[in-house]
Amino acid sequence: MEAKDRASAVPTTPRFGLGKQSSLAPDCEGGGGGDTGAAAAEANGVMSFELMYLAHSGNAEGIRELLDAGADPNFRDSDGRTALHIASCEGHPEVVELLLQRGAEGAVEDQWGSTLSVATCYYWQPLADAMHYQNHDVIKILEKHGSKLKIAPMHVNNDREVPEYEIDPSELDFTNSKDISKGTYQKATWRGIPVAVKKLDDDLIMDDHKVQSFRNELDVLQLIRHPNVVQFLGAVTQSRPMMIVMEFMRKGDLRTHLTKKGALAPSYAVKLALDIARGMSYLHGHKPEAIIHRDLEPSNILRDDTGHLKVADFDLCKMLKWRRKIREERAITSPGNACRYVAPEVFRNEEYDTKVDVFSFALILQEMIEGCLPYHDKKNDEIEKAHNSKERPPFRAPPKYYAHGLRELIEECWSENPADRPDFKVIINKLSAIQSQIAQRNRWKVRPLRCFLSFEGMWKKDRNEGSTTRSRSSRSNF
Repeated sequence: MEAKDRASAVPTTPRFGLGKQSSLAPDCEGGGGGDTGAAAAEANGVMSFELMYLAHSGNAEGIRELLDAGADPNFRDSDGRTALHIASCEGHPEVVELLLQRGAEGAVEDQWGSTLSVATCYYWQPLADAMHYQNHDVIKILEKHGSKLKIAPMHVNNDREVPEYEIDPSELDFTNSKDISKGTYQKATWRGIPVAVKKLDDDLIMDDHKVQSFRNELDVLQLIRHPNVVQFLGAVTQSRPMMIVMEFMRKGDLRTHLTKKGALAPSYAVKLALDIARGMSYLHGHKPEAIIHRDLEPSNILRDDTGHLKVADFDLCKMLKWRRKIREERAITSPGNACRYVAPEVFRNEEYDTKVDVFSFALILQEMIEGCLPYHDKKNDEIEKAHNSKERPPFRAPPKYYAHGLRELIEECWSENPADRPDFKVIINKLSAIQSQIAQRNRWKVRPLRCFLSFEGMWKKDRNEGSTTRSRSSRSNF
């Protein structure tokens, strides 16, 4: 009896095995074949499987005739797949549009979405398949008809597993929202305060590397608390789009500040450099795992209301666990001018450690004093060649701007051998000493001027009092 029940539970509807399969199916490379003729006729009729075949081949006219003859646009094979799934996989926008117009359900799920854990995947719908196979015209049509992915990649089954940092997306108000920083973040309001929100949009949610970077960034942000590191407030991980919510830095980033100000006075440059160094020293000294930023450049350094700097943007950061060094699994590409701050060993795809951030720091410090981009006379695609020839940006500012060992510190920090670069604890000590010497020099400059002004004031007072005395004496004599 039990065997009979199991037999009756086996689906009698055959599987449509042609073309691309569900992007989560075990044999998603496609093409199983199988005898679908007689079995299909016996189970659901030849017409329904003919609909599937025409969706696979992109024959919109043939599908229209079948639908007019009474074919079910929502017929499902043994995998729960419909003609819409197949047309979405194969990338036939005309067929997708026709099926939706004739009553096909855009959110219908195949069996791979319902049998796999929702903690690791989406319910697998036509939209998800279209995204997986990068059929962009199909994606637009499905979204126009209201199709949406139901579940985010980090969704959990049990409410007790929801992270403590989870934010209800309905609490985020994007009214009057605008892009900030490098365009990665948007300004929003959360519980009455301005915040910066980073979204993982639906067009990126199918990119495993992007999703993993999002996870990595969250892993780091939960752990860090420091005055010179931007504050993490929470995240949206249980619905789409997934988001990271950070404190809003109304004064923008260091790149914008440098563009407006140009070259900075050495005393001011050292003050800002100390802010960066303190934040980076905290990250590198984090226990039990050191945190490498790996993308330290002015656009990723923000200014708070007091003008102090905070290190931000941790999507490329790495955590050093039991290993002393790490290597990228694939070549790293840094968009725009960010490539100018990348250490040579990263460019060469070699093993690297925390000293890559020290190299980037040296270029930022020099840029603040010089008032121009590192390697400003070179194009972005020439930077790697400059590194290979061990070239460094020239010191063009007058030597007095690099007094008290500032130039020597920069040269140490961008040393070709990472082991020769100082760590940020040493950098903080040296910068603090330089800051004290600059302040002392400025005090000596001010003191003679004050003495002169004081003497001049006394002389004028004596002269005025003498004139008054003489005038009174004259009047009395008269």
